[in-house]
Amino acid sequence: MLQDSNSLELIALDAASAGGVDVAGTVDIVGAVDVAPIHDLAPVRPIALHAAPQAAAALVRQHTVKNRIVCTGIGLHSGHRVTMVIAPAPTGSGIVFRRTDLAAGAASVPARFDRATDLVLGTNIANEAGVRVGTVEHLLAALSGLGIDNAVIELDGPEVPVMDGSSAPFVFLIECADRQEQAAPRRYIEILKRVEVRDQERLAALEPDDSFAVSVEIDFDNAVVGSQHCVFTVGDGVFKAELSRARTFGFAGDVERLHALGLALGGSLDNAVVVSGDRVLNEGGLRYADEFARHKALDAIGDLYLAGAPLLGRFIGVRSGHALNNRLLQALFADETAWRYTFQPAVLEQAAVGRNGRRAVAARSAIA
Repeated sequence: MLQDSNSLELIALDAASAGGVDVAGTVDIVGAVDVAPIHDLAPVRPIALHAAPQAAAALVRQHTVKNRIVCTGIGLHSGHRVTMVIAPAPTGSGIVFRRTDLAAGAASVPARFDRATDLVLGTNIANEAGVRVGTVEHLLAALSGLGIDNAVIELDGPEVPVMDGSSAPFVFLIECADRQEQAAPRRYIEILKRVEVRDQERLAALEPDDSFAVSVEIDFDNAVVGSQHCVFTVGDGVFKAELSRARTFGFAGDVERLHALGLALGGSLDNAVVVSGDRVLNEGGLRYADEFARHKALDAIGDLYLAGAPLLGRFIGVRSGHALNNRLLQALFADETAWRYTFQPAVLEQAAVGRNGRRAVAARSAIA
């Protein structure tokens, strides 16, 4: 059975600020530091830009975190206690993980789709030296949802701490650290035509759209989970309000098998929704009626941020998972006619927020 005791320490985290969620971890905020550039943001070979930056002041700009912020938690699969730092980074750096428990020369792992490895029950990345960082998707989803382009993520262990199993604690940490606008314009990846990958009845696709949207369908042979569908346009605070609190989930009957595979060793009722038969074992039940589908949407947002830049397009996932999401990015970047880099005028983005945000576009969900 999963552990039923809290795996994390709770210090100075305000549940109300985290959207009504009790989030676990040790937090410390320190002054901002300068970080040297680590890698090129471009995920693959550069191609012609849709709109060359004319006046940087008129374009949406890149953002990093203003201050370093520290938390401590348990790795979901490793079970190891890990201290994590989210630190500022220069423009064009992207998101880079740095293992502080290893020699500096081989410790950096860029958050890129072509660095993904071992995508069973989580998204793991590795560098050319074989240094790995596990379970990055929930943190990447928060960085994507809050518009953080550049950051260094320092870890003294092999896995991002799971916190409460959602992205809400990471949203809280990023908001505590504060966002810092940077001088360079933000580069987007515009989807030009539909790209899809399939695995029998599973599907993952990207289609053109003037914003970033996700549509997810799941179907489990379980009375509690069942078939669920959710659609969100991810803008105007939608990620924080509608998706960030959705927790990872699993089934009590799978625990022994997962442990035998070296997985879910840090799992507990404090960091995952656990389903046993026709009931949820967690005290308090679900945070949303369709929490399972929302978490799959959250996972997809994190997986897609491995593209190296925010997407302008619609993601469609039907029973998709981490491996298929990564195959989708590989298929996208293998076709030069399917995408291009572009920039967004700041005024237009603000208008789009009003047009495509929570008040203007329905965030639809359905449970079969």
